[in-house]
Amino acid sequence: MDYRKIFSQWKTDDSILEEYRKELSLLTDEKDIEDRFYRELEFGTAGLRGILGAGTNRMNEHTVGKAAEGFSRYLKKKYGSAKVAVAYDSRIKSPEFAKISARILASGGHHVFLYDSLRPVPLLSFAVRDLKCQGGIVITASHNPKEYNGFKVYSGYGGQVTDDEAKMILEEIGNIKSYSGIKAMDYDEAVKEGLISIIGKEVDDKYRTLMEGLTVRKSMVKDHAPELKIIYTPLHGSGLKPVTGLLTSLGYEDLTVVKEQAEPDGTFPTAPYPNPENPEVFELALKLKEKIGADIIFATDPDADRIGLIVTDGAGNNRVLTGNQTGMLLTHYLLMSLEEEGKLPDDAAVIKTVVSTDSVKKICDSYNTTLFDVLTGFKYIGEKIEEFIEKKSHTFIFGFEESYGYLVGDYVRDKDAVVTSMMVCEMALYYKLKGMNLWDALISVYEKYGFFEEGIISYTKKGIEGAALIIKSMDFFRNLELKEIMGSPAVKKIDYLTGMIHDLKTGTVSATDLPSSNVIKFMAEDDSWFVIRPSGTEPKMKAYMAVKGNTLEDAEIKNASFREYVDMLVKKSFGETE
Repeated sequence: MDYRKIFSQWKTDDSILEEYRKELSLLTDEKDIEDRFYRELEFGTAGLRGILGAGTNRMNEHTVGKAAEGFSRYLKKKYGSAKVAVAYDSRIKSPEFAKISARILASGGHHVFLYDSLRPVPLLSFAVRDLKCQGGIVITASHNPKEYNGFKVYSGYGGQVTDDEAKMILEEIGNIKSYSGIKAMDYDEAVKEGLISIIGKEVDDKYRTLMEGLTVRKSMVKDHAPELKIIYTPLHGSGLKPVTGLLTSLGYEDLTVVKEQAEPDGTFPTAPYPNPENPEVFELALKLKEKIGADIIFATDPDADRIGLIVTDGAGNNRVLTGNQTGMLLTHYLLMSLEEEGKLPDDAAVIKTVVSTDSVKKICDSYNTTLFDVLTGFKYIGEKIEEFIEKKSHTFIFGFEESYGYLVGDYVRDKDAVVTSMMVCEMALYYKLKGMNLWDALISVYEKYGFFEEGIISYTKKGIEGAALIIKSMDFFRNLELKEIMGSPAVKKIDYLTGMIHDLKTGTVSATDLPSSNVIKFMAEDDSWFVIRPSGTEPKMKAYMAVKGNTLEDAEIKNASFREYVDMLVKKSFGETE
């Protein structure tokens, strides 16, 4: 249907909330109208994410309600009556979207466990497992700006829904032809009838106790935790209570929270882009450091599934560690500590994504630990953990992705900045007692295993034209034949969409044994590589790259040149250069 017709329908349909009809009546920009209505907000492999506002291509009670109804129908077909946990973060409209989702699920005959206030992603994942639910929903847009919100869907094992499940949910959503046909049970009536139950602190307490048990060097933490000086910022999100609660319970007494960023606030007044990989979000924390000092500074994003660290390098400069550097440090610290404590199992396993640092291969080899590569997206790490348990094949130790997501232990099936905050504090304490900070530790790991340097470039391409450009770019790289990459012979091209690994030296082709995904990777003989993939949650295409140098400075210089090379190829794919 023409976007103009849908726009007119929304303005006059009584089933559309008045606030949205009023918003639409004020619109005059044709491009804005087109962008709001040219398509339905896409339900990706994890759910919805988009800009808040009126329209079929926006996050609002109607698009969220349609997704919740589709999920409800999927659960009804599969289970009859299911149990579903629902959580939400500090974003604008998050409580409203959580409540309408709960009411729609209750209307479908499902039993909903709704958190009594905001909670981070890991606690939703934990609740799904702890309460033996068949599904879960968390309302969040992770680290996106304030204009965004999202609707993430979880399987019964606590991980984001699998590709197959997402397709089936999408099919159910596609069968819903009218918003007016979606029924939402009265909230008070649903509570009275026991179809909506409120989750309080009992699940939080159980989670905290289990996370405390994941401490590796228990005696060290018990005896020395008060000696570590910590500055933490939750960036106006959901991390404040769970993070500070866990750390203080372990004895980390010298813990200072950045007060200007402590309280939940979906407008993110001091951090417009609340991403812990963004140096600007640490400005207030660094001012606080000047006054009181700190051994470690870290931030969690609004839904507390990502964490970023600030360290002081040898020249006295403050640096935000990359997601890969933190992943490398934690991999090394965990394996080293478990071995020294006599707790490293023979079947230990670490999982990373295909766009994350290769440095951990050597680390895992040195501790006789198996490293698994999975597709981009933490749900694939969650799926792999589940596979280990089902097959009784490996013991999961740690998983990470370069985008600042980490998981220790298998109580949760998504990235968890709460337990990671505990582990980075333990790691910082260990090195402090050795007279080192985390930068010193990073250099020591580099010196032992090699100087790896990685990077990423994001290309935002909005609207219909942008979506077409991203498709054009992926086709370009899919058909690109490279003989060399920055002077080094090209050795492999992996197309994860077709599942084929092309050995460019021998001409042989083999299978990836991974699910199909629109990702392409090129690898060179000198251990450098780059990956191209469209974002699954934003109007972006991303280019990932990695090099290996003889020193850290050498790796940084190589990476800068490699970045220019990859950027040139991407711009060429968009038709921006010849």
